[in-house]
Amino acid sequence: MDQRDDPIIGIDLGTTNSLAAFCNDRGPRVLESEGRRIVPSVVRYELDEGGRVRTLVGGVAAEGAVEHPRTTISSAKRLMGRSLADAQADLAYLTYRVIEGEHEQARIAIPLGERELIVTPQEVSAQILGELRRIASDALGCEVRRAVVTVPAYFDDAQRQATRDAGRLAGLEVVRIVNEPTAAALAYGIGLEGDQQERTVAVYDLGGGTFDISILRITPSRDDAMPAFYEVLSTAGDTHLGGDDIDHELVRLFADEISQMRVEYGQEAIELAQMSARTRRALVGFARLVKHRLSEEERARVEIVVDEHLRYERTIDRDELERLMDPLISRTMCACERAMRDAQKKGIASVDAVVLVGGSTRIPLVRRRVREFFGVEPYTALDPDEVVALGASVQASILAGGRRDSLLLDVIPLSLGIETVGGAVAKLIMRNQSVPARATEMFSTSVDGQTQIKLHVVQGEREMVADCRSLGTFILHVPPMPAGIPQVEVEFLVDANGVLNVSALERRSGRRAQMQVIPSHGLTREEVERMEAESFAHAREDMTRHRIVDLIVNSRLDLKWVRERLERHEGDLDPAYARTLRGRLERLEELVRRADEDWQSVDADEFARAKQDLDEQSVRLQEVAIAQTLRGNNPGESDAGSA
Repeated sequence: MDQRDDPIIGIDLGTTNSLAAFCNDRGPRVLESEGRRIVPSVVRYELDEGGRVRTLVGGVAAEGAVEHPRTTISSAKRLMGRSLADAQADLAYLTYRVIEGEHEQARIAIPLGERELIVTPQEVSAQILGELRRIASDALGCEVRRAVVTVPAYFDDAQRQATRDAGRLAGLEVVRIVNEPTAAALAYGIGLEGDQQERTVAVYDLGGGTFDISILRITPSRDDAMPAFYEVLSTAGDTHLGGDDIDHELVRLFADEISQMRVEYGQEAIELAQMSARTRRALVGFARLVKHRLSEEERARVEIVVDEHLRYERTIDRDELERLMDPLISRTMCACERAMRDAQKKGIASVDAVVLVGGSTRIPLVRRRVREFFGVEPYTALDPDEVVALGASVQASILAGGRRDSLLLDVIPLSLGIETVGGAVAKLIMRNQSVPARATEMFSTSVDGQTQIKLHVVQGEREMVADCRSLGTFILHVPPMPAGIPQVEVEFLVDANGVLNVSALERRSGRRAQMQVIPSHGLTREEVERMEAESFAHAREDMTRHRIVDLIVNSRLDLKWVRERLERHEGDLDPAYARTLRGRLERLEELVRRADEDWQSVDADEFARAKQDLDEQSVRLQEVAIAQTLRGNNPGESDAGSA
């Protein structure tokens, strides 16, 4: 097997948008199928005519978000591997309901008819990954089963596990998890362009939901036998800071001013959380449009119809937006300072280049602050929305054996340790240590006759367990012995994906216990296996259903185009040809109608043939329409009108 028959793709699973890329001997490229290239990270759940749950993924789901606020899920990445308590700051801006599930995990409650569907953020992300897998399979002409998936560098173990689970539910083997900033450096190929000097590169990654800063030392390839080394020296960041938070600042501004207007007009003041889900979704959409407009222009106009008596209008200029978002950008600068301090411990005083990653780095304030902090002009040659996926595909090519000119050495973002007596943390693996990593430490008991030793694994930089993140617990059974006599050797092993395995051995008795850390609010292996089994059991049905849904959508576009042209140009066509074409139209319209009512009532192959027949039969009509347009025989038809 090689990249031709069992390819490994690179996937950027983003908060706002996601995409897949592939790298071969011609270099990395973003994959697309039927014009789909960037997939909005949005999923809508709905019931079909038969009462069965179906999902819409990407642009079609995003476009209907205001009309379906309760059943349209966006920004699910911010909930991955997190508890309900972790998500509190986001709840006012989410139009869907987030509840607490098993293991304290945040779950999403979706009203569908008379029942409520409960899904995990991993299942939502799996729908997005599944769509990317289909796009990649179509683009490459073979079934895609393996992927390198990127995550924010500051994702903790719970979030990395959740990402792996989402991939598995989508039918993908996640062969490697790579930090997003590191992938970006690979995409630029810094160190491979003939420069023989060792370089220090900062990667500033401000995406939709997360922020990362990584400092890398890149040693270029000296010859064919020696690959370029990409060594991550330090990383810092915030998994709850991104473009969504800038949107939230604008939403808060809109909501406060609308509430004040209500009072002025004799109505009751209303908090953002009290507004309807549809209103909140619309406000978020307006905020995002204003943010994008102000990245290109100095001013943006906002007009929002609140109700039949109240209309909210105002102009926002770039300076006002920058004042709103300045505290957020200052937080990213604090993280940059931490990363540089850690890098300085390894002899790095300054950086030679800065790479910008994430759509939020298009904002002029961000670029200005980054340039001022590092003292160099940032790299902006590659699309910041695509650079991470491109880099992931480079790493995929390396793993597949297609490229041998690079070697990636990533780091652990947060320290790992166990709880000791009194609630303190004994750190075994320190942050910014390269992966894979291994560490052992000896411990004993503090109580006579103890027969069970509870090992509590935590992640974080604080000294007390209460201030760190719990990753899980497991029990080591030992014979009763006096306090201090047992010799418990605890080993932490972090693999190349940043996933932690912990084992404990009591040397005197030979008793052993081990676990791959399952976060206290993550999915159990049984849950993942159940979801995976369900996906396998319904795989054929789901694939057929997805194919028919695609055929309905594409057929409607064809029917509209052919019917409009036929009405305009039927007088210029041979009557027999026109009758044949109308027959093809009616046949396909009937199949669309039946499929809409019950997708199982139509044969997918018959449906596809009917669509192809209409496509082939309408070629002559298209030629006539083009010829008439070129001759100018349709004075009422403009170029814009025929598009």
